[in-house]
Amino acid sequence: MSGTSATAIATTSPPYEVDECRGVLRVYSDGSIVRSSKPSFNVPIYDDGSVIWKDVQFDSINNLHLRLYKPATSSSAKLPIFFYIHGGGFCIGSRTWPNCQNYCFRLALDLQALIISPDYRLAPENRLPAAIEDSYMAVKWLALQAQAKSDPWLSDVADFSRIFISGSSAGGNIAHNLAVRLGAGSGELDPVRVRGYVLLAPFFGGTALTRSEAEGPKDAFLNWELIDRFWRLSIPIGETTDHPLVNPFGPVSPNLESKDLDPMLVVVGSSDLLRDRVKDYAKKLKGWGKKVEYVEFEGKQHGFFNIDPISPDSDQLMLLIKQFITEN
Repeated sequence: MSGTSATAIATTSPPYEVDECRGVLRVYSDGSIVRSSKPSFNVPIYDDGSVIWKDVQFDSINNLHLRLYKPATSSSAKLPIFFYIHGGGFCIGSRTWPNCQNYCFRLALDLQALIISPDYRLAPENRLPAAIEDSYMAVKWLALQAQAKSDPWLSDVADFSRIFISGSSAGGNIAHNLAVRLGAGSGELDPVRVRGYVLLAPFFGGTALTRSEAEGPKDAFLNWELIDRFWRLSIPIGETTDHPLVNPFGPVSPNLESKDLDPMLVVVGSSDLLRDRVKDYAKKLKGWGKKVEYVEFEGKQHGFFNIDPISPDSDQLMLLIKQFITEN
């Protein structure tokens, strides 16, 4: 018996790394997953006290938290509420990462808004639709807060009739799916009222590659190898990238032509591999009469506003978002 065991042990090779995402997620051949507590974007946090913030649990079952931000000093007027849902290919990222926090500081000050940045369950441990369900729960949490009026941190400053839902990359995909789920003018969230959506380089996919995906530079910040890996790790087992949550216009996706949608601002960089897919998304919705504004930043790669939040292009993006909020 002991000889057999020794042979079995000797011939069993240790698990090896199958997938790795930006140094923070490692998937092994035996199915085990190791996550680093360190963010993949280790930049300084620019917390100068001009924005105050706190964390709140919004889902006790999955132990999910969101981070609230508001200007330390603001006018007596109630502030609009702006959701910012982080990216990371559905596999990495957090409200606590410095790049996310710095961007939310900037949003709070520039937009003079109350910012809500929720976490969501990540793949591959929790594949789609987990991230979208969790983000929906965060919006439902806000509706409950509006009804209860129990947290003065929110109720004293927030205008619950002016909610905007935004996200970058995977967060932009989530914002799209929330827009479709909630429709326009839905009473589902009363007394909360969503006024519009801001999709920043939304992470969409499909089995037929676009030109920008197929021909994009291999050294791009979000290259094709990484796009493919994120989808492989996040879509439901046995599905393809034509899944309705991934490809809004796929062969099995619901027809959005008759869907009543709130206004949208859709933004992408011209050098982003997702550019063609995002442009096509905005063009189709606009062709169906939806209120969609499409803006392309010349020469910019994926996530340019997160990577360098203090730049002329990031300044321009803030002005666009502020104008979108004012108009809607």
